[in-house]
Amino acid sequence: MSDWEYDYLIKFLALGDSGVGKTSFLYQYTDGNFNSKFITTVGIDFREKRVVYKSTGPDGSSGRGQKIHMQLWDTAGQERFRSLTTAFFRDAMGFLLLFDLSNEQSFLNVRNWMSQLQVHAYCENPDIVLCGNKCDLTDQRAVSEEEARELAEKIPYFETSAANGQNVNEAVDVLLDLIMKRMERCVDKSWIPDGTVRANGPNNPDISETPDRSKCGC
Repeated sequence: MSDWEYDYLIKFLALGDSGVGKTSFLYQYTDGNFNSKFITTVGIDFREKRVVYKSTGPDGSSGRGQKIHMQLWDTAGQERFRSLTTAFFRDAMGFLLLFDLSNEQSFLNVRNWMSQLQVHAYCENPDIVLCGNKCDLTDQRAVSEEEARELAEKIPYFETSAANGQNVNEAVDVLLDLIMKRMERCVDKSWIPDGTVRANGPNNPDISETPDRSKCGC
């Protein structure tokens, strides 16, 4: 991608069992298309997209548009790649956790992924959006919306389709909004990865040279 002046570099990580549609979800978000041929991700891959983010104040007013360069990291869901995948957790600022609405086991494994995040992410309460993917396969559905929302609790939940694009943009937009608002309200900036704020962007937050990311500052 050609050089582009941006204010923030935001890294998201897509997680979930193998075959839930993480790669197709990210391609749908960045390119707006769907490839029906399933190719298992080996290790780590990533997509990029540039957006303009406008925060909304308590009175509904919009703030100055911030230019965001997004990196969306695609992880392998297989157990044999787990150690490689978790190495990327700490540098990610937000997480898209996907399961397959037509595969109950992928839904049951969501708790395991959440436990991994609590251990390896920048804090014990990272920003997550839960996505029940493949909602277009209505005749193959194995997980009800009620079950999914009960599991999500306070985490935003979307039923998405990488095939037709349903709620894909909305899920990523909500996650970006959560991250930007966390950065705005946090006094302790030590959890923010190096390189997130570009020099030409807004005032650089006072990021500790030796951050302790084991604790969330928010």
